[in-house]
Amino acid sequence: MPAAPSIANSVTVRLVLPARPTAVSEMTSLIEKAGGVVTGLDVTGSGHARMRVDMTMLTRDPGHADEIVAVMRTVEGVEIGKVSDRTFLMHLGGKLTVESKVPIRTRDDLSLIYTPGVARVCLAIAENPEDARRLTIKRNTVAVVTDGTAVLGLGDIGPLAALPVMEGKAALFKRFADIDAFPICLDTTDVEEIIRTVKAIAPTFAGINLEDISAPRCFEVEARLRDELDIPVFHDDQHGTAIVALAALRNALRVVGKRLEDVRLVMSGAGAAGTAILKLLLHAGLRHVVVTDVDGVVHRERADVLSGHHPNHAWIAENTNPDGISGSLADAVRGADVFLGVSAPNILSEAAVESMAPDSVVFAMANPLPEIDPELAARHAAVVATGRSDFANQINNVLVFPGVFRGLIDAASKHVTMDVLLAAADALAGVVTEDELNATYIIPSVFHPDVTHVVADAVRRAVAADPGPRRGTPRRDLARSRRRVVASAAARPAGPRRPRPARRPVPPVGPRAAAVPAGRQGRPPHGVPAAGAAGAARRAAAPLGGRRPGGARRAQRGGAGPAAARPQRRPARHPRRPRGRRSRGAARPGGGAAPGRPVVTGPLVPLVNSLLPPRWRAPGRVHRRTPRPPPTPTRYRR
Repeated sequence: MPAAPSIANSVTVRLVLPARPTAVSEMTSLIEKAGGVVTGLDVTGSGHARMRVDMTMLTRDPGHADEIVAVMRTVEGVEIGKVSDRTFLMHLGGKLTVESKVPIRTRDDLSLIYTPGVARVCLAIAENPEDARRLTIKRNTVAVVTDGTAVLGLGDIGPLAALPVMEGKAALFKRFADIDAFPICLDTTDVEEIIRTVKAIAPTFAGINLEDISAPRCFEVEARLRDELDIPVFHDDQHGTAIVALAALRNALRVVGKRLEDVRLVMSGAGAAGTAILKLLLHAGLRHVVVTDVDGVVHRERADVLSGHHPNHAWIAENTNPDGISGSLADAVRGADVFLGVSAPNILSEAAVESMAPDSVVFAMANPLPEIDPELAARHAAVVATGRSDFANQINNVLVFPGVFRGLIDAASKHVTMDVLLAAADALAGVVTEDELNATYIIPSVFHPDVTHVVADAVRRAVAADPGPRRGTPRRDLARSRRRVVASAAARPAGPRRPRPARRPVPPVGPRAAAVPAGRQGRPPHGVPAAGAAGAARRAAAPLGGRRPGGARRAQRGGAGPAAARPQRRPARHPRRPRGRRSRGAARPGGGAAPGRPVVTGPLVPLVNSLLPPRWRAPGRVHRRTPRPPPTPTRYRR
């Protein structure tokens, strides 16, 4: 399929033209004859005889741009200045910055953001690690991790060359889901070292997005990290592609009037994306599927399956191709309802598409060149989709990963399940309404305003409905708690435990106090005057109801010696005292004001009672216990 001029290969040429009326039209005509497309013309300076112009055009590739510039030089009187590649201008200096969310203008700002104020926040997180989600960037930060071995169809180009792609992925996270993502390009291809490094940096992030790691290493990296981390791990090349492919397939089958459970599907590609798509389709209800790769149809009798050197192929052979079909891709697609390709360009012929079942569906998703020219496929298939933005029905991961991570982070999920992926796919398919659905619109645009929110809501609901064992307290915290319990049990001395002391009886108050000997009457609760003769005598002996020397108190309680000298604990609340608040004029239990105590009446009662100790308070109201202050974290809860 010949390449067409595109925005990805656009250039801006600064040139000086003679100030004659036909100069611009002459230039644009030459550019169009050379195969370019002029998209912009900006006059940046003008004089009596000459003018300076910035001309922007679309080209097929960098070589084509050089050819057009050479043709432009042939125009008489034209001076060519700088030629700027707009793609490189967009990436100049990188695409990401780090900005502070709070101003730092004064010494107070510095003291709150950094030392000494930050120490209090550090201690709070050390005491309760869950506070890190509320007090740091952890609550909204994702690591985009790669080793540069499978970058955008370019292959193994290394971590440094992969950095522009990871920057772009982080920018998409921010644009579509307001997530702060950061690129992490690892200079290693060793599986153990990748896992160890990601685990070491995981405390900073709320999720891990694996990107462009070649198969089959990506399978082990993802599986191990999911088992060993308490934050969600999502491989976008696998699961992002699977979600958007399932969503598009559901709507394509709605267009042709078929059901996923009844169709026969042929998939080209048994790598990371193909395997993930296959697993999600099987989970969604697909029954009849055949997988092919560079060696033909994957079946149980293939040499690489029997040898055991490719466990992924062995799993595919075990769960697909129930009829034992063998041969090439052309043999497999004959009579099939759906072709789904995530493999290589130009491997599917027009004749093979023609041999498929009526109202067939073709998803040629290889990038940048699909498995078949979409225009050729559309001659025989009812619905055609690709991964390119210059054709209808673009199957793009940007539709998925921002909303999936937004939902996982908001739900504080610890893992990603197949039900979560299925919920995201169903939600994405539902964005296209019945009135909008047609053969050229089976998947919404990446700029559809509802995509991210709909997918995120579906993911949050799926996480809430998941009774998985890893939801809630992370396994590391559970293990730490178990170790503390075991350590405290080991430190406890052997033998029978000391019995708890019996609670002291609460002294009677009111009319019942007359039946109790004076020597056995204890001190009444806070704010409640003692009743009976003994209580009146004690109140009379105390100046203004204040505290008396220790000897006088022991003498009044009766008894002497060490037992009597020990201070007696006041009951926290009398069991017969009402828990509700009394009216201002209500009488206290056991009588009115004590002799010798100042009596306060009128509207000043609440104010005076709030300033005096409990024993000195006026009898106009019953003292109520001060409510416990709210927990500390609420002061910084958003």
